[in-house]
Amino acid sequence: MHAVLCVVLTMGLLIASVRPRLPPLAPETSVAPPGTRAMWLWEREKPEAVVDWAKARSVTTIFAYYDPRADVTELTRLRALCDDAGIVLDALGGEPAWTTDHATALAWARAAAASGLFRGLHVDVEPYLLPAWEERQAALVPQLLRLLDQLALIGPPVELDVPFWLPTVQAGGENLADAVLARVDGVTVMSYRNTATGGNSMLGVADDLLRRAGKAAKPARLGAETQALGDCAYCTFHGGTDSAMRATLSDVDRAAQRYAAFEGIAVHQYDTWIALTG
Repeated sequence: MHAVLCVVLTMGLLIASVRPRLPPLAPETSVAPPGTRAMWLWEREKPEAVVDWAKARSVTTIFAYYDPRADVTELTRLRALCDDAGIVLDALGGEPAWTTDHATALAWARAAAASGLFRGLHVDVEPYLLPAWEERQAALVPQLLRLLDQLALIGPPVELDVPFWLPTVQAGGENLADAVLARVDGVTVMSYRNTATGGNSMLGVADDLLRRAGKAAKPARLGAETQALGDCAYCTFHGGTDSAMRATLSDVDRAAQRYAAFEGIAVHQYDTWIALTG
C-alpha cells in the first residue's frame, strides 16, 4: 500500500509540473471550420472589389462602417453583392465616447437596425482609450455595461470588439469579461499578434477569453491586424506577405478547433489587408 501511495504521489507531482495544455477537442460544438474569416471595412470602397476580395479569402462576414448621416447607395450595393455571395453584412460603428454618450450610440444602433441593410451590430467602443480611464475606471465600467444592456434591447445581434486583457479588469466584484459576455451575442478578441501559438501569440493572449466565452456559450472571433503599428511590430502582419499571414492564420485555425467558442478569425482591416504583397 505504501509503495502504491508513493507512486500516486509521484505521478501527481509530475502532472502538476507539466505546463497546461490546450483544452480537449469539442466535436459536439459548432466550432467554426478552418478558414472561416471576417473582415473590418472602415473606409468607403468599391463594393465589387470588396466582395471579390472577400470571396477569394473565404470571408463570410463583413463589418462595414455605417454613418447614419451618409448616403447609403454604396452600402445598398454592397448588401446586394454580399447576399449574392452568401456573405453576412454587419453594421460597424463605435467611439470611446460612447461609453458615456449613450444617446449617440443608441441613435446609431437604431438607425442601423432600421436601415434594413445589416444582420447585426458590430460595436467598437474601447473605453480604455478615454483619457479618464486610468482615474475613473471604476465609474466607466458600469456605464459600458449599461450601454450593452441598452443595445441588446434594440433587436439585432450585438458583437463587441474586446481587448484580450479584458479578464484582468474587475467590475463590481465580477470579472469584466464575464460581465460583457453575459450582455452580448458574441465578441471579437483583438488578439493582435503575428504568431499562432505560444505565450505571446494570437491563441496565447486570447486563451482566457476563449475559455470564458465557451463557458458562456457565446461565439468568439480572434482578430488579426494588418495596419502598421510602429510601437509593436509583433502585433501586426504589416510588412509581411499575404501568403505568410494566411499560413499563420491556418495554424491558428487548427489549434483553435479545441475551443468550443471559436468563431473564426477577423482581419483588421480591408484597405491594409489588400496592401499586403505576395
